[in-house]
Amino acid sequence: MKASAQHISIITSEFPPQPGGIGDHAYNLALQLSENGYQVNVIADQRSIDGIEESVFDASLSFKVRRIKITSPRVFMYFHRLFALIKYTKISHHVIATGKFPLWTTAFCSLFFKRNYLAVIHGTEVNFKPYLLRTSINIALKRFRTIIAVSKYTKQLIAHLHLNVVVIPNGFNLEKWKQNLNISFPLEGYPKLITVGNVTSRKGQQNVIKHLPKLIETFPQIHFHCIGLKTEANDFEMLAKQLEVFDYVTFHGRKDDAELQSMLMESDIFIMLSSETTTGDVEGFGIAILEANALGVPAIGSIGCGIEDAIDANRSGMLIDAFDSEALVVAISSILNETANFEIGAKTWAKEHLWTDVIQSYIPYLK
Repeated sequence: MKASAQHISIITSEFPPQPGGIGDHAYNLALQLSENGYQVNVIADQRSIDGIEESVFDASLSFKVRRIKITSPRVFMYFHRLFALIKYTKISHHVIATGKFPLWTTAFCSLFFKRNYLAVIHGTEVNFKPYLLRTSINIALKRFRTIIAVSKYTKQLIAHLHLNVVVIPNGFNLEKWKQNLNISFPLEGYPKLITVGNVTSRKGQQNVIKHLPKLIETFPQIHFHCIGLKTEANDFEMLAKQLEVFDYVTFHGRKDDAELQSMLMESDIFIMLSSETTTGDVEGFGIAILEANALGVPAIGSIGCGIEDAIDANRSGMLIDAFDSEALVVAISSILNETANFEIGAKTWAKEHLWTDVIQSYIPYLK
C-alpha cells in the first residue's frame, strides 16, 4: 500500500497554538507526515474558552484537526474524545497516541479495532507515583505495537515492562524563526540567562534562582529572564525575595514567536535546570533547548533527565548537576570564555535535529 493512500490519526493531549512540548511534537509529527504523503487527522482539546485562536490556527494547516470543546462537567469531554477517536480509528491504518489521556483511550480502542497502534512517550505520563495511575498507564502501553520514546531517559522509565521501545529524539522546525526579524527586545544584565517554558518546578526556574546568590559573587551583573506561562511565578518571586535576588530575575510571561526569537538572540546562555517533582513530573527532552541552539545560543542543562539527549556536552552547551552551584559557575564561565565555539556548536547541533530528517525515523514503523 502506498504512503499516499494511508490514513493516520494522531490523538494528543496538547496542540498549538497553545504552548507545550507535547503539542509542539504532535504538530510537527502531523505536519511532516502530511508532507510525506499521509492523510493525517489530529484529535486535540480546545484549550481556549471561545476556540477562536484554535480555529484561526487550524485553518492554515495542511491536515485536519478535530477539536474537543471544553465542557462542564469535564467528564463529557472524555466521552467526546473517545467518540472522535473511534470515528477516526475506523478510517485509519495507523493510530498514534501522545500524552496521558490519549494512551488510555487509544489502548481502549485497540480492544475493538485491529490497527497499527503507536505510542509516543515523553516522560511524566509514564512516571506517575500513585500506584493505580501508574499501573493503568503500564497496562495501556502493552496494547501498542511500537512505543517511541523521545529520549533514552524516557525509555528507561519503562524498561521494567520489557516492551518494544525505540528512541527517536525530538526535532526542531527551522521555519519557526524568521530570517529577517524586524523587532528588538533588549534584555538587561550580563550574562543574560534565559529559560523558555511554563514557569513550574519541573522546568527548574526555582533551581536557577537558588543559585543566584552564588552566581552574583562571580557575575555581579547577571540577570535571569523567564519566558512562559506564569503558573508558579508567584511562588518563585517569593523565593527570590527571600534570597534577596529579586532584582536579578524577570518573569516576562508568554511571548509570541517573534518576541521570543528577539529575546533569545539577546541572551547569552539558555538554561534549564529541570528536576523531578514529588508527583513524578519530569523533563523528557527539552525542545526549547534546540530552538535556542538554532539561534546560536548555547545551553546549560541538568543531568538525570531527558535534557541529557538535548545537549551535546561541551559542544552545544554543558550538562551539570541541577543543585551544584560551583558546577554552574564553571559552566557559565566556560561558555563565556569560548562563546564563538559554543555558538557554532549549538547551531550545528540544532541542524542535526531538523524535523525533515527526524520524520524519516518514524516512517519505517508505519509500514
